[in-house]
Amino acid sequence: MAASVSVELSSTIRALRGHFNDVVLPLWSGRGYNERMGLPYESLAGDSGLPVAPQRYRAMACARQLYVYAIAPAPAHARHADRLFEALLRYFRDDRHGGWRYSIDADGRPLDDTQDLYTHAFVVFACTAYFERSRNTQARQALLQAVETVESRFRRPDGLYHAAMSADWRQVSQGPAQNPVMHLTEAYLAAARVAEPAWFAQLLRGMAQGVADAFLHAPSQCIAEAPRGTPGNRIEPGHQFEWFVLLDSAPAVFSGLELALAVPRGCGWARQHGVVDGTSGVRAALDLDGQVRDATERIWAQAEYARYLAAIGDEPALAAQSVALHTRFLHPGGWHECLDANGALARIDMPSTTPYHLATCYAALPAG
Repeated sequence: MAASVSVELSSTIRALRGHFNDVVLPLWSGRGYNERMGLPYESLAGDSGLPVAPQRYRAMACARQLYVYAIAPAPAHARHADRLFEALLRYFRDDRHGGWRYSIDADGRPLDDTQDLYTHAFVVFACTAYFERSRNTQARQALLQAVETVESRFRRPDGLYHAAMSADWRQVSQGPAQNPVMHLTEAYLAAARVAEPAWFAQLLRGMAQGVADAFLHAPSQCIAEAPRGTPGNRIEPGHQFEWFVLLDSAPAVFSGLELALAVPRGCGWARQHGVVDGTSGVRAALDLDGQVRDATERIWAQAEYARYLAAIGDEPALAAQSVALHTRFLHPGGWHECLDANGALARIDMPSTTPYHLATCYAALPAG
């Protein structure tokens, strides 16, 4: 994206960031934070901003919130990140089996001890950001231990990764899936900034080739959600845009790999079949032939599309998408999580995991 953007786009970007700083961050360090537990609530009511009665707390949700406040600039944000990091260690580190438990119940007791790759990826990602902000050596130790666990426990002989294991690591609960590996890619790119960049680069290249071998759908050049040949497989446009930004962020790491060559073409296919003309709405899921599987528009996919448009420098499309994100999904009390095919509200709560997507999107937009 050019250093100078239009006045209109610059104004919209300022409005997006202003909403995040003035509404979203105070919401989740205030009403969205359970002082007694020291944890963010899983979700808030979209109309009142009050907590939805908690049934559980997930490590991944805590880690995403930790990331958001670790990169937010104010000293108060740093203090909130301290509290979130302490809670992550206290509730979710599985000292019995190693690794990180998936969730606890509303009273803080272990609920689901599944060893989940997606969760481990966000522990690495969040602890990296928190270490960069705080220089807390516990954070660096936690991220490196999580990486060691991923490589020794989740990694398969063929270079792919199991998505979930039993608490004692003896059984595979779920085989390889696209989304956990994408976030592990994100986490390892971050971790390489604070430790062993050459080693992480080697791992990342192997992961990218594994994704191409197992998940790349040749006709569309998109990355499918499940390995090729899986019945009922689907393509999520938002994930194509997310993959593009990750690969584009480290050309020296991914240069020449099949995945890096395919994903830009896959994004073109995803735009053609998965983005609605007129509203810029990104559909949730497509069949492999491009037919709409799920027309729901989730805010995270809109954010990832904006981040992709900024990365490729498509200012006209970014201007339209930024306005759509601001006017269709944000409101003075927070945001609309999902809209249906007709633009009506399809989910009434605001999950604690969504600010992560907004934060990464807004950080990637031009300064204006």
